[in-house]
Amino acid sequence: MPDEPAPDALTQLRWLRTPEGTAATARAAALLAEGADLLTGLARLRAEVGADHAGPAWELARLRARARPVFGADADVLFLTADTLEQAGRPALAARRAQRLLSGEVDSAVDLGCASGTDTVALARAGATVLAVDTDPLARELTAANAEALGVADRVWVVAGDAVELVDAARGGEVAGCAAAVLDPARRAGGRRQLDPDRWSPPWSTVTTLLDRAPHAVVKVAPGLDHERVPAGVEAEWVSAGGSIVEALLWGRAVSTVWRRASLVHGDDALELTAEADPGPAPSGPVRGWLHEPDPAVIRSGLVSLVAVDVGATLVDPTIAYLTADAATDSPWVSSYRVDEVLPFNLKKLRALLRTRGVGRVVVKKRGSAIEPETLARQLRGEGAGTATVVVTRVAGAPTALVCDVR
Repeated sequence: MPDEPAPDALTQLRWLRTPEGTAATARAAALLAEGADLLTGLARLRAEVGADHAGPAWELARLRARARPVFGADADVLFLTADTLEQAGRPALAARRAQRLLSGEVDSAVDLGCASGTDTVALARAGATVLAVDTDPLARELTAANAEALGVADRVWVVAGDAVELVDAARGGEVAGCAAAVLDPARRAGGRRQLDPDRWSPPWSTVTTLLDRAPHAVVKVAPGLDHERVPAGVEAEWVSAGGSIVEALLWGRAVSTVWRRASLVHGDDALELTAEADPGPAPSGPVRGWLHEPDPAVIRSGLVSLVAVDVGATLVDPTIAYLTADAATDSPWVSSYRVDEVLPFNLKKLRALLRTRGVGRVVVKKRGSAIEPETLARQLRGEGAGTATVVVTRVAGAPTALVCDVR
């Protein structure tokens, strides 16, 4: 049976799509822009549009304001809920995925679990006709509303359907009659992250079936996915932006071109690091004058050794993804720190050293250690005016503190 939304959620959304709802949301947005607080804004809105409609209009205007930094001008017409805004991917990333997926002769795609329609819209904007599928009536209504609001409704068909059933029925390289497929399994349940892919919705078995039966497919997965789970011939890509992983992808065999890919996205531009096969580990060696921390996409993709060769570095420990070299580097794939002191980790000795160096405030980083960075930063706070970065890690298996960038 299809999932049922909250009793009045569909009613509210359908009203928000009417001219009256559009006007009420615009009025709420104006009140927010004027700086009205919740109580004042809602009171004024109730007087103008009625008690039943003030709350939904205010909430939509608030969500659009939150979405604007990521969605830009699109945010002003999007239909959102708090959950779909939290789960929605970045439009630039959706556009990047769509462009790659639709390369060649592919001109139709199915969005298996359309949620609020982020991927559906991106696929349609990239030129595909799109079948948007979901078991949730509210998700279908949101997707239809957003396709219309963003001017791609003529390329989108929204239907009720179950991803598991559609993937199981896939034949001839097509899913639901479409040449390409996008799947983003739900990886949370009851507010908790599901670490076991077999507990995703749809589960891992559907992911592998889709990748076997649909050569033109892309699946969004958890960044921490075990490499051993990746099927043979399927490219795994990790994408980072601003120093954090923003998505991990498995590409169908017709789209895959390499073994692993790390991508560093900045605005509309992306740098890519790839390997045709497992490059193996980087060599390890003693700590030298500079510490280089690889971008998380490089670490997750298993391509640290490629960066090590590029910057002339070795690992500080065979099990830790910190690199060390004699010189600084301008490589975009690492963040670099000048190493000023290296000592076995000991809180008392570390505090004494920092006091001697006139350091009063530190930023703590760690890898391969159970310490809590915020707690250690408070413990190391002193009266000095200087600053430093303290890296707590293992060096050749031994707990070690690296004091870097003392200023």
